[in-house]
Amino acid sequence: MGTAYARCYDPNGTRYGIPTFPWKFAPDGYATRRQLRARGLRPGGQEIAAQLMRQSRRRKSGVSVAYLYRVDAAKPVRPMTSRKWGALALAMLARRTCRECGVVYSYCIPVSLGMCALCADAESQHTP
Repeated sequence: MGTAYARCYDPNGTRYGIPTFPWKFAPDGYATRRQLRARGLRPGGQEIAAQLMRQSRRRKSGVSVAYLYRVDAAKPVRPMTSRKWGALALAMLARRTCRECGVVYSYCIPVSLGMCALCADAESQHTP
């Protein structure tokens, strides 16, 4: 194991407070939130059991961290109710509706524009 991995290897949790493993070296029985979701599970209120760590030049702290949860303590994902489906449909409708002209498009309106391309183009031509 190289020095970059050695800095991120703390299986007892003495240095970082919780067990820490290098990226892609997590032991069996642990999973990230996304991995749990892919299995149809959720953390279910359990505390973070361990973390994955790797050095990163993009982060201000110099490391990227992913938290791990125990798979055996995870709970199944709650099913979507009809109310949740309805709220999601309304939210998506709002993202597809232009605020200026009120037209509903088949795609989401760009947040950078805040309106459809036709309204943004017309507004840019009126602005000196």
